[in-house]
Amino acid sequence: MTEPNTCKNIGCVLAREGPSLDLLNRTMGVSCRSVQELSLLFAISQTLEKSFDLTDIVKPVLRRLQDMIGLERGTIAIVSRDTGRFLVSEAVGLPRSMSSRDYLALIKPQLEETVRRSNPVIVPNFANWLEEQGVEADVLKTLNIGARSGLVSVPLKFENEAIGTLSIERPHDPDVGWEADLRILTMIASIIAQAARVRQQAAERIQSLREENDRLQKEIAHSFRPRNMIGNSSLMQSVYYHIEQVATSSTTVLVRGESGTGKELVAKALHEKGSRTKQPFVKFNCAALPDSIIESELFGHEKGAFTGALAMRKGRFELADKGTIFLDEIGDISIATQIKLLRVLQEREFERVGSQKTIKVDVRIIAATSRDLEKMMEEGTFREDLYYRLNVFPIYMPPLRERTCDILMLADHFIEKYSERAGRKPVRISSAAIDLLMSYHWPGNVRELENCIERAVLLSKGQSIKAHHLPPTLQKKNAAERKESESATLEDAVQAVERELIVDTLKETGSNMAEAARRLGLTERKMGLRVKKYDIDLKRFAKQG
Repeated sequence: MTEPNTCKNIGCVLAREGPSLDLLNRTMGVSCRSVQELSLLFAISQTLEKSFDLTDIVKPVLRRLQDMIGLERGTIAIVSRDTGRFLVSEAVGLPRSMSSRDYLALIKPQLEETVRRSNPVIVPNFANWLEEQGVEADVLKTLNIGARSGLVSVPLKFENEAIGTLSIERPHDPDVGWEADLRILTMIASIIAQAARVRQQAAERIQSLREENDRLQKEIAHSFRPRNMIGNSSLMQSVYYHIEQVATSSTTVLVRGESGTGKELVAKALHEKGSRTKQPFVKFNCAALPDSIIESELFGHEKGAFTGALAMRKGRFELADKGTIFLDEIGDISIATQIKLLRVLQEREFERVGSQKTIKVDVRIIAATSRDLEKMMEEGTFREDLYYRLNVFPIYMPPLRERTCDILMLADHFIEKYSERAGRKPVRISSAAIDLLMSYHWPGNVRELENCIERAVLLSKGQSIKAHHLPPTLQKKNAAERKESESATLEDAVQAVERELIVDTLKETGSNMAEAARRLGLTERKMGLRVKKYDIDLKRFAKQG
């Protein structure tokens, strides 16, 4: 058998002896609480010997107070010396649907008063006070605050400076009064203040490191990223770095990459960052014209050189003298043209069609291709000597599927671009639409993304871009999904729209279930059931404090 509670047992015996012993009975109750308080303070001191981590100290303390004085909710908040804002360190007893940040916002005026006065603050009727502050009935219902519940807040002082607060919420006990709570909370606050200072300094250090990291990232991005290129992924940082390394020289550059990745942007960046930026930048697509015309386009022709040559015409190389020429899709030219191009690369000289006069040019050559030149060399369709002349400094443009972290940044850029063109304000992208953008494999790369966003901006008509505004190709990523969508019912479609609405609202409210339910016209219970039904991760949309 277990031993009976001694303090409680003595009090009951004295109570049976008559009403004249009530005072003694209350005295024994106070003595019993004093023993519990001493036990709690001893436990805190033992914990401090092992750890200065506030997490190891506060949560067990608040749990013990729940058992000892009937605490309903308790929090510890640390003041940031940089911003003056409260940072919630620990909290217990909060409803599932309420985050610690939401609760902190409710009691913030009292916490600020506690820090300002550097003295304890008591709110005897907490429910009435919240109503006076204009707190919504749904929130009060969620908290389920009793009519006798009060809030007690004491400052955490370190070297006479209030660095935070320790607060509890519990029903009032007339036999004990608030003074007893103040006494134990003040003692606890005094003991853990040094641990709170350590937490404060750590939080400030982390924030400082984050700000420094953000500053350095922006500095790096600004330093290496050309103005016409978008993306902060590691692959794009490598592209920016290579552009920076070769831009100021006259070295021939070969830009490799799939169609639609933005190879022409690399060529423009090389020209703009180089010493030839004020000279001509001439573009020529080698795949756009038949082989019989390419020679005339590149090198020019004399009057009467062939049928239709009514006047002398300068070629692209001559027009690009002192500047840069960009030869796109270089892998599509014939062997005969490759031979003539090789001479220009080697000697920087050529003759116009129908002329024997040699023309010398000072031109930087940038070529680009989406073809596998190495395989073409093996097949004999691309000259090996031309390949080595072109491939002096290769730059690889990664496909969009390999830089998915840049998708949203690119999408935002295109939204701004086409919203401005349409005379509208930029719109945001719904969470469901973001999921589709992020999960699609983008065979057409950035060009395909741009076309998708242009279409979505037009269809959204100034509202947020939803999943159904995106092309069907994005919504059916593979054959299995196409087959599944063909057999989908009306109920499936309705559920998809309902899930998108719920996700969008949770995103807007920072995962505040009560607020999201109110906006959607649902009860919190129904909201919770739907969140569970659609397996929505609330942490994903929670606001970062």
